[in-house]
Amino acid sequence: MAFRKKRIKQRGRNAVPEQYRRKGKSKKGLFIAGGALLLCVIAACILVPKLLSQQSAVPTEPTTPPPDKVIHFVAGGDVNITDKTVASGAANAGYDYTEAFKDVLPVLSGGDVATLNFEGVVGTGSYGSATKMAPQAMLEALSAAGVDALQTANSYSIYDGLRGLRNTVQGVQNAGMTPLGTYATNAEFDSAGGYVIWEVGGIKVALMAFTKGMDGMGLPAGSERCVNLLYEDYSSTYQKVNRAGITKVVRNAAAHQPDVMVALVHWGSEFNDQISKSQKKICEIFWEEGVDAIIGTHPHYVQKMEFDREKGTFLAYSLGDFFGDGEAAGTNYGVILDLEITKDGATGETKVTGFEYTPTFLETDENGKVRVLRIREAMAGYENRYLDCVSEETYLEMKTALERIESRIGAAK
Repeated sequence: MAFRKKRIKQRGRNAVPEQYRRKGKSKKGLFIAGGALLLCVIAACILVPKLLSQQSAVPTEPTTPPPDKVIHFVAGGDVNITDKTVASGAANAGYDYTEAFKDVLPVLSGGDVATLNFEGVVGTGSYGSATKMAPQAMLEALSAAGVDALQTANSYSIYDGLRGLRNTVQGVQNAGMTPLGTYATNAEFDSAGGYVIWEVGGIKVALMAFTKGMDGMGLPAGSERCVNLLYEDYSSTYQKVNRAGITKVVRNAAAHQPDVMVALVHWGSEFNDQISKSQKKICEIFWEEGVDAIIGTHPHYVQKMEFDREKGTFLAYSLGDFFGDGEAAGTNYGVILDLEITKDGATGETKVTGFEYTPTFLETDENGKVRVLRIREAMAGYENRYLDCVSEETYLEMKTALERIESRIGAAK
């Protein structure tokens, strides 16, 4: 810059550098040259940064979608309250049902959410078949075995009246589990909406439970919403499906945008394999409302299952008995269902992607106590002569039960 200042002589506004005058250049030529120079500078300002950015750009790797999320929903059948099942937990100081459920603990506790259907009430007084009342210790043992929620909407929801319903709801909660399908008051139903939502493993699961009726009993006035019901004529013929009540609960749950919805239903006929027209109608309502899985109980028999892999939906009409006295033919076995639920990491779509089941058997020991055993594991124990293995008679009964379970469930789609 110092050199240029020496070469420029100021002559007013039109002063021209001497080097241009010496070469005979005119002002016009000077302006043309200056314009060309200006254009070059502008072009350089535009192109150079672009070229530099292109040269310095680093290729980026394709974006990897988040991994899929997978959880397992586990469900068992009926827990029946009878003289025999109550006595199975009798101990020196009260009741202890640890041994009754010990063998299936790995299955129940292995699920992200585990449910059973509790067919009875909780309270203090006379326990057993006549009252359908169980000691609190039974609930404590189920919780310790890995059960997270108990369906309390069933034939015995109000067996001891509203007092029995409320004691059972409170007893389930005191044991660290969640009651499904029953509410102490109408106001509690209104507040809860008739469903519960769990978020496990990054998947939001909505659970709801319904019953066909309550052994012919009706809800007292002012408590009409204390039990989720499948039928309007729930205390008589079970013919008029309660579409309004069903859809209200499902839509209440759907409003919270769960990833998957599961309906637990106490329906069908006891000791019967027939599927009624009203059951199929109820299924249609659930599917229309976006329910992904329907799990049935009440018949005490294992019934067929239907899995639609493309749609990602699952239906089990009945899981049989989980815990009972097994006195009636076909009621000494059941299954514990394991549903695989997957949330696609790229799309967020969630559906049932697979299922397995664990066949179970109700063994009565020499003292008359009942315990729940895994059939395949118990049979293997007998075949390998393990300590504390089952008797030959029980082994043969288990073999027959396993064949019947597989034939009853049928081929899933």
